[in-house]
Amino acid sequence: MSALKSLFKQTVIYGLATVLPRMLSFLLVPLYTSDGVLSSVAEYGEVSVIFSYFVLFNVVLSYGMETAFFRFFNKEEDRSSVIGTSAISLIISSIVFFVIALICQNQIASLIGIDVKYINLVVWILLLDALVIIPFAWLRATQRPMRYAIIKILNVVVNLGLNLFFLLILKDLAANSSIFESIYKLNFEISYIFIANLIASAITLVLMFPFYTKIKYVFNSGLWKKMMRYALPVLIAGIAFSINETFDRILLDYLLPEDIAKTQIGMYSACYKLALFMTLFATAYRLGIEPFFFSHAKTENPQKNYAKILEFFVAFGAVILLSVVVFVDVLKPIIVRSEDYWEAMWVVPIILLANFCLGIYHNLSVWYKITDRTRFGAYISIIGAVVTLVINILFIEIYSYKASAIATLVAYAIMMLLSYYFGRKYYPIPYNLKKIGLYLVLSISFSGLSFYQFRANYFMGISMLIVFLSIVYVSERNQLKQLLKNK
Repeated sequence: MSALKSLFKQTVIYGLATVLPRMLSFLLVPLYTSDGVLSSVAEYGEVSVIFSYFVLFNVVLSYGMETAFFRFFNKEEDRSSVIGTSAISLIISSIVFFVIALICQNQIASLIGIDVKYINLVVWILLLDALVIIPFAWLRATQRPMRYAIIKILNVVVNLGLNLFFLLILKDLAANSSIFESIYKLNFEISYIFIANLIASAITLVLMFPFYTKIKYVFNSGLWKKMMRYALPVLIAGIAFSINETFDRILLDYLLPEDIAKTQIGMYSACYKLALFMTLFATAYRLGIEPFFFSHAKTENPQKNYAKILEFFVAFGAVILLSVVVFVDVLKPIIVRSEDYWEAMWVVPIILLANFCLGIYHNLSVWYKITDRTRFGAYISIIGAVVTLVINILFIEIYSYKASAIATLVAYAIMMLLSYYFGRKYYPIPYNLKKIGLYLVLSISFSGLSFYQFRANYFMGISMLIVFLSIVYVSERNQLKQLLKNK
């Protein structure tokens, strides 16, 4: 139980590093969807498409090295060699990508249909973000969550502050000052969004730069080959995940008629953000448990702790699912400000449940990471990506973004079930399926009733939430008391 207490302490801090910055960045959604900031829903759709490419290329540029770093940092005796080898590898690959992308930026812009001026900014941001992958992984591996949290939060605070400055303040300042007039450009809002991101990423690299002055630049080619063998399936899985996560926006852009595509993407992307509460929880949990999985793999009976971790995740995730669904119409005007976007609210429960399944999958994935069978992660993720692509390609032209939402849920649910199936064979963990199943069935049933039958009926919604909370409390109270009890 002390190991679990340590996990939850780290998860709280990593949660702050993830939840607080993203809650701050959450303000960007009401900012972008407010009348008069961006010119139209379609313009927000264009921003969403560009960020979809961000997700894909961030995965490619990290090529699984972060996960490989964790594995070999805990496995190898010579940790300095692991640090140096992984850092050198990412520095070289990032610079090579940067040079090629700048040389070919016009061709890239033509291929994906994005203005070349945005490509230039995106390439710089991708370079800066790639160069902090190993420094941040090192902070997590050496259990320095406070520094990790402070820098992550600062990054988003700077990004947010600059967004507010460029999109809300600069125009008025330019009208009264020649200094600000020189940096203000009309109809430059999308560029300002990425300039803010670029500056925040540059500041983050400066803060993390001491890492590069302290490490030993020793490249162990034998170790690198082993790390790459471990990382390659992680890369494939990451690409597949990026397809599941954001590629639907790109497909919507390609498959819908040009006159409505960006508008549909804008509505879908804005309402998709209401599922962020589940994403924040699952991400914070994953950041806490990934180092924990590796560091406790050799302890006595780690499977017992792994089982309890999933149980707690499902309990908390089920509460978040039902709570957001019950109060979704309260959250809606706060987060998605303009009614022009609300047409896509239908997707919110679907995306919430999809991200819940993804979080469960991440918990279940411990078996192939611990047993060095990362190829199974790649296989499962590829299956999920194929499901996503097939459903989107077949049904987007008929059902638009509704097809994309359903595709995301089906893909993540299949991945979750496949991981559990193979995990039972290669690394059995004694999950409490009755309790986990109870939480899932009740939370999904109550959420469906609340959203589709009793929408905005808060008496019914809150009643169901209270009943569910009571069931969770009765089931978990003894375990919670043990966690909170001082030893």
